[in-house]
Amino acid sequence: MPRLLSLNVGLPRDVTWNGKTVHTAIWKSPVKDRRMVRKLNIVGDGQGDLAGHGGEQRAVFVYQMDSYHYWERILARSDFVFGQFGENFTVEGLPDNEVCIGDRYRIGNAIFEVSQPRVTCYRVGIRMNEPRMPSLLVAHHRPGFYFRVLQEGEVGTGDDIAKIADGPERMTVTDIDALLYLPGQTSEQLQRALRIPALSKGWQGSFQAMLHQDLGSKTTVGNPGLAEEEQAPAWPGFRPMRVANIHKESDSVTSFVLKPADGQPLPAFQPGLFVVLRLPLDPGKPPVLRSYSLSDLPAADHFRISVKSELNGIGSSFLYNRTHEGDVLDVSAPRGSFTLHAGQSPVVLLSAGVGATPVMAMLHALASEASQREIWWIYGARNRIEHPFAEESRSLLKQLSRGRAYIVYSKPTAADRVGVDFDAPGHIDTTLLKRIGVPQNSDFYLCGPASFLQNMRDGLRTWGVPTANVHTEIFGTLDTITPGMARVDHTPHLPQGQPGSGPAISFARSGITAAWDPKFASLLELAEACDVPVRWSCRTGVCHTCMSGLISGSIVYNPEPLERPAPGNVLVCCSQPTADVTLDL
Repeated sequence: MPRLLSLNVGLPRDVTWNGKTVHTAIWKSPVKDRRMVRKLNIVGDGQGDLAGHGGEQRAVFVYQMDSYHYWERILARSDFVFGQFGENFTVEGLPDNEVCIGDRYRIGNAIFEVSQPRVTCYRVGIRMNEPRMPSLLVAHHRPGFYFRVLQEGEVGTGDDIAKIADGPERMTVTDIDALLYLPGQTSEQLQRALRIPALSKGWQGSFQAMLHQDLGSKTTVGNPGLAEEEQAPAWPGFRPMRVANIHKESDSVTSFVLKPADGQPLPAFQPGLFVVLRLPLDPGKPPVLRSYSLSDLPAADHFRISVKSELNGIGSSFLYNRTHEGDVLDVSAPRGSFTLHAGQSPVVLLSAGVGATPVMAMLHALASEASQREIWWIYGARNRIEHPFAEESRSLLKQLSRGRAYIVYSKPTAADRVGVDFDAPGHIDTTLLKRIGVPQNSDFYLCGPASFLQNMRDGLRTWGVPTANVHTEIFGTLDTITPGMARVDHTPHLPQGQPGSGPAISFARSGITAAWDPKFASLLELAEACDVPVRWSCRTGVCHTCMSGLISGSIVYNPEPLERPAPGNVLVCCSQPTADVTLDL
């Protein structure tokens, strides 16, 4: 009979890793006394990062003695102690390739249910003193698994583990882990997994995203269960385009119409995407990269970008003061994942300031197809002088049988007319949305200043709008994801010390171009040295948290990720450049 060999607990502590402080509870130590197991964890145990560990779905982590012996052989190690893999229960038996999601067990007087495989992150690499460990656990099919606590009770070392129920579908921990992280998934496997009620909600959401891609028109590779990947760009790098028209939309926003210099038609793309412009500010210096949303109906003969004049904006100053009709600019293919989702639910295009640009393209697309969905255009500006696309949006809404608009001015002037130019003074919030009758079950598309986005996301979540229904486009750098580390905001800069002699690495959102130096193990490490905001978790090519847009250039992977992202994307945690590279960071 399977048996609990060691009961291990540990509280979060700070450890030093690569010159940084990491808050983690990966260090677990055996206890001799019996412990009460609660719904969230074992008495005396804790988690350092509740976003990735702990909670009802991940209350107790289980790892097997057989896997201990396996890793001793593979890694040629003999220094392991109980709790080595951060587990709460070190067990005899219960192998990953036999235990199924939904299986139930009695240990002591507590009852447990298998909820998901372990999600490995870089901290297990720290604990094991083996950076490859997050990838190895998945590649070798030995992740371990989590228990959900169905009945609280006491457990202790030496307790027998009695199986009391089989999970439906009989999909093992190994099966489920490979389904998410390794290539070769099938829709039948995904459907089976989604029929397991015990599978944690996070994993169910990932499999639903994968199933949607698998059954739909699959035009890309990659794994939507791990990250929302961009479609492969229509062309690599940059393409010369001529400025065909410059048009003022408001006191602070000007549109630039760009046409292909070679006269060849542009490929189809989805509304809501952006392009990157490579602007030659100074001869002999690296060009400046700036991203601008496309604000017009996707067309084969032109792009339209709409740019806000910023007081100290390098890109906008170049376009406003040094760019003229007839000039040629280098332009990337449309990129991004902020696109309209198909369906019949109401659509709320919610923006403020120059954030109107990508949702303006969406409004054009909805009008062109005469959408029968309920469409809300909700926009906030300071006043009529700073209200771009006013007449254009009104004209488009008239083409929609169920189109509605609500305009809010934060600082209307005496000349601004309520009921004509705008509907009310103030700011947009969820109280306003409820008052004017916006349906709670809508798909919300948000774009605007960072504070506006944060307030709206928080408000919609409090209102009860599902996270999957809220889609945002962020101008500028993305929020960081650095698990276990305190967030520290710095202005991006060149790395300290002598510059490297390798290819030029440009971080488009951060406005930094640095020479590659082989002392960095990955593009991620260079980005960190430049204080470029980054996102990561495993650092070994498993989780795809670090995935970024590869705007131009070429890379190699070392180590090779378990599954590559779609073309036009790159996992910066395990890649190195082979030529000049431009990243959407």
